[in-house]
Amino acid sequence: MRRIYMDHAATTPLAPEVLEAMIPYFSERYGNPSSLHSFGREAREAVDDARTEVAALLNAEPSEIYFTSGGTESDNLALRGIARKNKKKGRHIITSSIEHPAVLEVCKALAGEGFEVTYLPVTREGLVEVGAVEEAVREDTILISVMHANNEIGTIQPLEEIGRLAGEKEIYFHTDGVQTAGKIPVDVRSLGVDAFSLSGHKLYGPKGAGALYIRKGVRIESIQQGGGHERGMRSGTENVPGIVGLGRAAMLAEEKMEEESERMRSLRDRMSGWVLKEIEDSWLNGHPVKRLPSNLNFGFRYIEGESLLLYLDAKGVAASTGSACSSKKLAASHVLSAIGLEPVESHGSLRITLGMENTEEDVDYACRAISESVARLREMSALRPG
Repeated sequence: MRRIYMDHAATTPLAPEVLEAMIPYFSERYGNPSSLHSFGREAREAVDDARTEVAALLNAEPSEIYFTSGGTESDNLALRGIARKNKKKGRHIITSSIEHPAVLEVCKALAGEGFEVTYLPVTREGLVEVGAVEEAVREDTILISVMHANNEIGTIQPLEEIGRLAGEKEIYFHTDGVQTAGKIPVDVRSLGVDAFSLSGHKLYGPKGAGALYIRKGVRIESIQQGGGHERGMRSGTENVPGIVGLGRAAMLAEEKMEEESERMRSLRDRMSGWVLKEIEDSWLNGHPVKRLPSNLNFGFRYIEGESLLLYLDAKGVAASTGSACSSKKLAASHVLSAIGLEPVESHGSLRITLGMENTEEDVDYACRAISESVARLREMSALRPG
């Protein structure tokens, strides 16, 4: 049976070049980067090289890059670290209603520590309005966190405008860039962000390796104590193979981004045009233009998304109904609810996220599989009017 993977927002396959770069650091070059002997210096040099490669992807300085275990830890470090360090200045945080749980759950925890959190609404297309951010700012606001692009519906947020506002108000600005780093150009200087989270396994790197950009001069404290690794910001012996893999993945992404983004956009539009034209009672969730080149989130009336996933999987097509982090939960997606969908509409969603190995033939096959599966499910649906 043909197998087609179209769930790259959940994770990506490890690029062969990345695996090749990592392998020596599992066996031959196994030194601890904190050791002073040649084995340790060899590992330290590899970590420093990777730091430079990640910094180049973001237009940052290597000294502003801190390695973590992934996007969730990076979000935790940014939000908890900045909030706790600056609580004497204020205890108000602004975020959006469609953030990843790695941000929303941290904000919930910080509220338990005495911080106050404002959750901004979004438009039907999933956009945070800059005017709403400005209205929410108070004298005691110390941090704004708005994701670069949404992991479910792919909408890209107006970070430059929000960053400019945050800078004018002298408020720290963090963004979860897990879905954008390596997929679209990221320049932390022009975006005006003070902290930027990314994860290796979203850009053809390894799982368990991520990074946090922290602009020089940001007041932040560590949330993990120990031996003072990562210049005291993140204690714990560095995951050298993972860091090397993340660095190589960042370098490859920068080299291939322009070409791959255009190719993804073409495949995305090919699929979107076909599905919306050929399948009745279907629609696209998220912004039609301001969205990731690889992301599609369809809505289908009169069906249940998990049943659609099982049908597609039986035909060899791997997709999702939303974030892989919450795909086993029965509740409607908080993102789709935030853009105004009713629960019955949210449950009929399908997220397709394309990747480097996908082709036009894959897209055409998946389109036919979606059409056949939706038709079959609607035949059995008690929700569809007679």
